[in-house]
Amino acid sequence: MQEELVRDRIRTLHREAEEQRLATGVLRLQRARRDAERATSRLHRALLRLG
Repeated sequence: MQEELVRDRIRTLHREAEEQRLATGVLRLQRARRDAERATSRLHRALLRLG
């Protein structure tokens, strides 16, 4: 009985850790997309100035 509770807790912790890794990855992608959009905007404005 006790061993099963321990195994269940370990499984839960592994699942929570994986969910946290996925969430961190999503945040990293969102930040990268935002940075890329800003860079594109800066490039566009610079090209217009050169125009």
